[in-house]
Amino acid sequence: MKNEVRFSRDQLTLILAALPDPAFILTRSGRYAALYGGADHRYYHDGSSLVGQSVFDVLAHDKALWFALEIEKALGSRALHIVEYSLAGSDVKGLEDAGPDHPIWFEGRVQALDFPVDGEDAVVWVASNITEKNAIEHQLRQQSETDPLTGLYNRRKLLDVLAIEFDLATRTRRPTCLLMFDVDNFKAVNDELGHSVGDELLATIATGCRRALRSDDVLARLGGDEFVVLIPATTLDEGEPQAQRSKSDHGRLTPLRSVSRDVGKLAGKMCRRYRACPFPLFLRAQPV
Repeated sequence: MKNEVRFSRDQLTLILAALPDPAFILTRSGRYAALYGGADHRYYHDGSSLVGQSVFDVLAHDKALWFALEIEKALGSRALHIVEYSLAGSDVKGLEDAGPDHPIWFEGRVQALDFPVDGEDAVVWVASNITEKNAIEHQLRQQSETDPLTGLYNRRKLLDVLAIEFDLATRTRRPTCLLMFDVDNFKAVNDELGHSVGDELLATIATGCRRALRSDDVLARLGGDEFVVLIPATTLDEGEPQAQRSKSDHGRLTPLRSVSRDVGKLAGKMCRRYRACPFPLFLRAQPV
């Protein structure tokens, strides 16, 4: 190619060493044949000691087996294979107690090589640290799915969950109950006591409901003073008594803050409009 710059072998070695992300040459058997790059020391330690070892020497068996399977996929497809994965101290032999206290996330870009390495098929595996990116994405996802006042799922997330549960209930015939309630005369609370008391009232109700529900029940704020509880594996006959118990429990709520010493009692008095219905019937009536 005209005007193409040609680099010497030494220059190419220096270029590869300057790559910010590490690029591993991994054989079909899982052996680290070579390592290039990893120059961004904010995210990567020196991995040169890995060369010559196998992923089964370095990683816990289940994690090493996962790497071996991904190498096989890349060799089988011959196309660029992209994976996301995490590594924690418990995944690395010798670092079970000394490694990071949280998983580190990576994006792996894996491409089969067109030539054998030491007699084996091999891939180049470029590992990019995406821990910060994943944390930001998780935070944004939480913000888009969560009601900021109560910390419950918002309407958007609720509709997503309902669609999934509806499909599951339809396919498996599993009974599922939906509990809906609102707060009587909530506008009067805001008008007479102020919006700060109204906000505390909603937050207190949400906290009480969360404590009373099972771990697999779904609690959401539909909007305003309206709440929805999705109760899987529960019939209508079983759901109605649970609604009544929840209504009674609200009379014993304790306020989260000292804005109003009577907010807990107020919550119990005002949550009167409970109703339960078979879940599929509700979803068919809702715009999705």
